[in-house]
Amino acid sequence: MQRHTNHRSARLAPWTLRAGFLTACGLAMPAFGESPASAPAAGSASAPAWKWSARDVVEMRRISDARISPDGNAIAYIRSVPRSLDAKDDGGAYSELFLAAGDGAARPMIIGKVSVNGVRWTPDGAGLSLRLKRGDDKHNALYFLPKDGGEARKVLGHESSIGDYDWSPDGRMVAFAADPKEPKDAETKKKRGFTQEIYEEDWKYSSIWVGTACFDADAKHEHEAEKPRELKIEGHITNPRFSPDGKRLLVDHTPTPAVDDDMMKKRLWIVDATDGKPLVKIANPGKLGDADWSPDGKWIAFISAADLNDPSAGRLMIANANSGEFKDPLPDLAGDVKAFAWQDADTVMYIGDVGTQTILAKIDANGSGAKTILEGMPQILGSISLSSDGQKGAFVADSPAHPGELFAMNHGETALRRLTDSNKWLSEKPLARQEVIEHTARDGTTLQGILFHPLTGAKPAPLVMVVHGGPEAHNSNGWLTRYANPSHLLCERGYAVFFPNYRGSTGRGVAFSKMGQHDEAGKEFDDLVDAVDHLAKAGIIDRAKVGVTGGSYGGFATAWCSTKLTEHFAAGVMFVGISDLISKSGTTDIPNEMYLVHARAWPWDEWEDQLNRSPIRWAGQSKTPLLIMHGKDDPRVHPSQSLELYRYMKVQGKTVRLVWYPGEGHGNRKLGAQYDYCLRLTQWMDHYLKGPGGAPPAHELDYGIASEKEDDKK
Repeated sequence: MQRHTNHRSARLAPWTLRAGFLTACGLAMPAFGESPASAPAAGSASAPAWKWSARDVVEMRRISDARISPDGNAIAYIRSVPRSLDAKDDGGAYSELFLAAGDGAARPMIIGKVSVNGVRWTPDGAGLSLRLKRGDDKHNALYFLPKDGGEARKVLGHESSIGDYDWSPDGRMVAFAADPKEPKDAETKKKRGFTQEIYEEDWKYSSIWVGTACFDADAKHEHEAEKPRELKIEGHITNPRFSPDGKRLLVDHTPTPAVDDDMMKKRLWIVDATDGKPLVKIANPGKLGDADWSPDGKWIAFISAADLNDPSAGRLMIANANSGEFKDPLPDLAGDVKAFAWQDADTVMYIGDVGTQTILAKIDANGSGAKTILEGMPQILGSISLSSDGQKGAFVADSPAHPGELFAMNHGETALRRLTDSNKWLSEKPLARQEVIEHTARDGTTLQGILFHPLTGAKPAPLVMVVHGGPEAHNSNGWLTRYANPSHLLCERGYAVFFPNYRGSTGRGVAFSKMGQHDEAGKEFDDLVDAVDHLAKAGIIDRAKVGVTGGSYGGFATAWCSTKLTEHFAAGVMFVGISDLISKSGTTDIPNEMYLVHARAWPWDEWEDQLNRSPIRWAGQSKTPLLIMHGKDDPRVHPSQSLELYRYMKVQGKTVRLVWYPGEGHGNRKLGAQYDYCLRLTQWMDHYLKGPGGAPPAHELDYGIASEKEDDKK
């Protein structure tokens, strides 16, 4: 049985900004199309030859998934490839499929303008299965691709799109999740204007189906294979996994398709693979992560919260597959388990987040035999996939030197082997020195964070502090440059960049991650000020030139720092953030998650307290220029959160700007929106931390891309 869990090469043009934008944001850079040597800088003889641009940041490629073959001799992996800013169509990144041999030699399997997903090895290792929609397909179907190459062929179709799926051990049957078939008159109703939505009532419950895969290339499998049959199981059922004997299925059971239920009420069920009859129900506490059978079918390993109020699924649990009883074999782990794979019938190999690093370790199912295999390594591990004999592994990992890449390691080796280099041009870019900073909060709590030192400019330097969301998340000492936190771009322009792991962050055990509960915007955000004070006392940063940014809960922190703690911050960039805890509870799709693992109280029980912990309450005292950006279709933090704070500040004469991203949700998915965000963040910080300040910079940007008419002329 194969075990796996999870949690770009063309040279990119570095010059993407034009003089109009650069003048507005105070950057001394050449105009688009000019060479660095020929472009004069404002107030100087020549412009710095910047090597980092916003375009570099958003067009970066990453390895996002890796699965080793059962025999361990090949690794299938997905490369995420952003669209080019020069392309005429906007959208999310493409997903390409590659196959690597043990020595790293890679062969493209499906590349180009494609979105490959759901890649699995067939049990016999003969090839790969994946979900695709091609040709006459009305929905995503299951396709098979021989490992030696050739055309992918359809092996299973369905009346709706195939979701999560798994092969039976003999490779004949496929269990998959699927939503109900659309009614025949659905399209007619839509055309006639009947597009109403009955909120939280007209859900589509996913079911598990079991069918036969047809590998006969000449057969019309819809007629010759056994048609998929639905297993009648109550609730919203997803993620089927066959037992090693093929007689049972491990599934995720959720009462409804609600995101809130998915986060807080998802439980593991074992059901009969023939009729769906529930056999065992595992009462995992709180949030649920990955789960899988042991190779002999006696155990279920899964990642879970420690209890209902644990903010994160980070504890490794081992359950008896017959009784459902489970235990934590790592009760003293001062960190979080993020991924695992069974090495053999009794041993689990896992990746743990410990502080700002990761470890690779293993433990026996009974809690004995604990062994750390790798620690203190430069890579931050993200996923693990093991061969059937547990002797070869494939990993996705990043480091301070690169985004996610493919790595491998065999039994007996003492270090990971890197197999891919998705951004060769990175070797020509200056990388800021980054280090783990430890400091003490005002109440004596020890805190950590990642500091990026400026590449240019005098010290003390202006600071951009990037606050992570969640808050059940943390920053590891790996690759931290993305569109919303362009670290190396900022460092080259003279900034220091700091990523704080304030109390409530993960990576340091359950107790630490609960320290911010029932104290929203309290000590957790005081930690941010204490971090800034520490960096200032060390002579690293200029205390008068501190900017703050972050998304989601990090957006909440930015709003709080820009209002209640305004005297400490000279600029703020808030992304999909919270401004009103009271209305947030009434407009989010995760109210129970907020209550159980964050607020620990409902607004009507502590109305005044929650109002006083809301940035809108302190908008009138703000002296921090605040740029607010938000996806207009965000279901998690409703866009009204940004509108409220904008309006409260605007009518009181504060410096504020609001930018909407139509079609985007809780974070920007499309390239254009990511690029725009990166430019605006940089512009805002430059204007208020290094530039003239005062009124906001020009809101119009010159993106430095050719118009369609110019493209046509070419």
